[in-house]
Amino acid sequence: MSTDSVFGDSWLRVQRRRARAIRCEAAAEYTARWGWAVEHDGPSIRLLTGHGFDVLDVPEPAGCESLVRLERMGVRPGPVLAAHGRALFFVAPDTASRLPELLYRTGWDDADLDLLPHGPGSSVPAPPSPGARWLRPPTAESAIRPPDPKLLLGTLAYASHRGVPELIGRH
Repeated sequence: MSTDSVFGDSWLRVQRRRARAIRCEAAAEYTARWGWAVEHDGPSIRLLTGHGFDVLDVPEPAGCESLVRLERMGVRPGPVLAAHGRALFFVAPDTASRLPELLYRTGWDDADLDLLPHGPGSSVPAPPSPGARWLRPPTAESAIRPPDPKLLLGTLAYASHRGVPELIGRH
């Protein structure tokens, strides 16, 4: 016998209220504790980029590989989300607008990369949104001062470039 048939609609209403309360608590933490701008989109919480941080977005396998490499090098990447098969690295504001210049300076400007910037006017899903989880949760320092993209960009570009043959036809 399923839980739905035993408890009926009241059980479902309690579960929905509990999920809503969890989303509200998370949104309050993101705004009050970290100072991030948040929007609610149905069952999702979205963090507005360009307000204290930008995001560099790579395929999740490339992001996980990058995390391992960065930690081996002693680089602290700051907050990193996984959502819908992508890894989202929080970086300093204005990174999205400077990305072409940064890629040029690091020699990755003509490479076929699966590396997307999210800056002002964009947003990314945040836990407890469906499909979103922290790979590296924010800390007091990393939330307020996300890393300079120059610390991460070479590693992210390398990892996202290596997987390009798997991405043919995906553009």
